[in-house]
Amino acid sequence: MTSSIPALGTLTAEGSSLQAVLLDMDGTLVDTEGFWWDAESEAFAELGHVLKDEWREVVVGGPMTRSAGFLIEATEADITVEELTVLLNQKFIERLRRGVQLVPGARRLLAELSLHGVPTALVSASHREVVDEMLVSLGREYFDLTVAGDELTRTKPHPDPYLTAAARLGADPARCAVIEDTVTGVASAEAAGCRVVAVPSVAPIEAAEGRTVVESLEEVNLAFLRSMVLMAHQSVS
Repeated sequence: MTSSIPALGTLTAEGSSLQAVLLDMDGTLVDTEGFWWDAESEAFAELGHVLKDEWREVVVGGPMTRSAGFLIEATEADITVEELTVLLNQKFIERLRRGVQLVPGARRLLAELSLHGVPTALVSASHREVVDEMLVSLGREYFDLTVAGDELTRTKPHPDPYLTAAARLGADPARCAVIEDTVTGVASAEAAGCRVVAVPSVAPIEAAEGRTVVESLEEVNLAFLRSMVLMAHQSVS
């Protein structure tokens, strides 16, 4: 399901009901989901194991500890979760330093949100060192705050990351628009009570109540996000 984008001129004053935009990072703003799989494949090859392609959908979008734990159990590799986490972060950051591409529409959307003064947060399951490295490409100036996976006791798919971001921005989660690319991230945002735009990267995501699925960020602008939140509140009023 692909939703049409309302023109900026069609907005009413009620469109200001959008209080903040919260964005995932890997696969949503930057084309890096393949980087993680390459890093995981390389790490396990060094340990003498070959990862199965079907495991990719299991680990995508999840917290590092969950993904690492699953792959260790699946391969029976002789390494701890803590050791593997350090190794994967190192290999991933090595790839980031070679250059990273923003997904189509990401730079334009971030610039538009910044231009209109919309409070914006980067909410990632990746660790702080990865988030900070990625901000070099994304532009730290576009975000009022960032939330990293290793800064919370519980990360995605739990609601904590998005509840934390909304609270720090002083926003009502129900008036926040979240942009995500994985089932895990969508589950986290919806559990927090946010309205979600899903832009699937690796695995498909179905449309559902309170959730809009699009094919690309090029289909999303500020008018679209305001309209989505406004319509959600009109439907329950």
